[in-house]
Amino acid sequence: MERRRTPSHRIRYLVRKGNSPFHPKHLSYKWFLLANIMLGTFMAVLDATIVNVGLPKIMASFGVSLDKIEWVVTAYMLAMAVALPTSGWLADKFGYKRLYFIGLFLFTLGSMLCGRSSNENMLIASRVIQGLGAGTIQPLGMAIITREFPPNQRGIALGFWGIAAAASVSFGPLIGGFLIDTFSWPLIFDVNIPIGILAMLFTIVIQSEYINRKTREFDIVGFISVTIFLPLTLYILSQGNAATNSAGWHAPFILIFGAIALISLAVFITAEFTVKEPLLDLRLLKYHNFGIANIILVIFSLGMFGSTFLLPIYLQNSLGYTALQAGSVFLPMGILQGIIAPISGRISDKLNPKIPLFIGVVLFAFSFYLNAYLSWLTELNYIMLSLYIRGVAMGLMFTALTTVSLSEIPRDKMAQASAITNSIRQLGGSLGVALLATVLTSRVNFHTQTFGAAIKPGSEIFRETSSRIKYHLQNEAGSSPSNSTRQSEALLLSNLTKQSYIQGIDDDFLLAGIITFIGGIPIIFLHTKKSKNKNLQAHES
Repeated sequence: MERRRTPSHRIRYLVRKGNSPFHPKHLSYKWFLLANIMLGTFMAVLDATIVNVGLPKIMASFGVSLDKIEWVVTAYMLAMAVALPTSGWLADKFGYKRLYFIGLFLFTLGSMLCGRSSNENMLIASRVIQGLGAGTIQPLGMAIITREFPPNQRGIALGFWGIAAAASVSFGPLIGGFLIDTFSWPLIFDVNIPIGILAMLFTIVIQSEYINRKTREFDIVGFISVTIFLPLTLYILSQGNAATNSAGWHAPFILIFGAIALISLAVFITAEFTVKEPLLDLRLLKYHNFGIANIILVIFSLGMFGSTFLLPIYLQNSLGYTALQAGSVFLPMGILQGIIAPISGRISDKLNPKIPLFIGVVLFAFSFYLNAYLSWLTELNYIMLSLYIRGVAMGLMFTALTTVSLSEIPRDKMAQASAITNSIRQLGGSLGVALLATVLTSRVNFHTQTFGAAIKPGSEIFRETSSRIKYHLQNEAGSSPSNSTRQSEALLLSNLTKQSYIQGIDDDFLLAGIITFIGGIPIIFLHTKKSKNKNLQAHES
């Protein structure tokens, strides 16, 4: 008698034969897997961009300054930087699917806690949980893609993966602005909850487990030293010119923490090059392309993340844009990046990745140069032009850079390479936010003093300007002579403050442009000829 096959038997039979599209041997599996990774990446990057347009409202809600609120961004990126090195080891030890799911869960949990924060300290702590989840999702996503796709398809796959990040750049600020203007800022975090649940379900259904049998020992010295170094470094950068630190960079706690950070960095580097199984296998940086590409990446990240932090604050605080208006300006930039990224990947696969890299660097630096001439009268078209150029530049640069950086890495080292790349990018981004925020504070103080010294109450220009304002207030606004005097002085002071703030932002963008242009110099030394990658086929076989 023939045994009857139930639906469950049929499913097991198909999976066993490799006929299921979710079976690793099926031709469609890697594309379903790519879609799954893109969803997780979209969510992780979304929250890195969606929060920027909410910073002015969060500052007003909690009554805190820029020095404090920058940690809402920095804490997220810092937690990511700490989680990134450990994700490769944990994935090798416990499985990529399992750890990817845990990352999605932590991110979703952190999002829920952020939306229910009653003060800035709780919000920052919740952002740390979010960052730990995102620091697991992103490197594993890249490692899974590079493992499943052959070298001749890797560029296009990473290009589509870049579309998820580009979509987050486009729609994150726009969605965030809409939610803040229509409802309230906690919803910019709550929006991640349904996406996170959906991504977890897809991970369970689509992904097949992969465990690297070559399990390494956990590098406890490297983990402790890097965990000390990163927070202290960012704290020093943020507090060097903070309003609460009257002693500035010479404050005793700045010097003590700086010494501890340097010692921790020395211990970390020594450990990674000497222990048998390092937390981050920095020896991979000896691969020519990988080492140079990561130098380029950290420099690019300084400007990219720092500028994304600055622009929404400028638009809302200086030009009076609503959160939705500030968020909508980023939409075309992300769309252009998403369109250009696969094209850049195709050029990198077929021709030479240096071509999109060189063009991208020049355009990226030029976009910052345009932003160095912002004012309180800047037209929207001028702002959008700089963002159009930046979107094209980012699409050209990052896919090509990722492709060429991994071209010489052995397949069994992809998780480690991905962890290093993402750690360096997040470290560069965290330093960029902290550095540009510190420079902004310093330059605003400088311009305030300079402009203040130029306004002399006894000068003829001051008396003439003040007289015109008082005349306008008395005849057009109905103010009394005594009130118009105080109001005219207040208006002059307000204008001085606004001009100083915008000039400080201009200085920041100019610095970002210079850093980006310098970062393009190492591209010259990248190897792109196939003859330079003779070991690639051996590693991939």
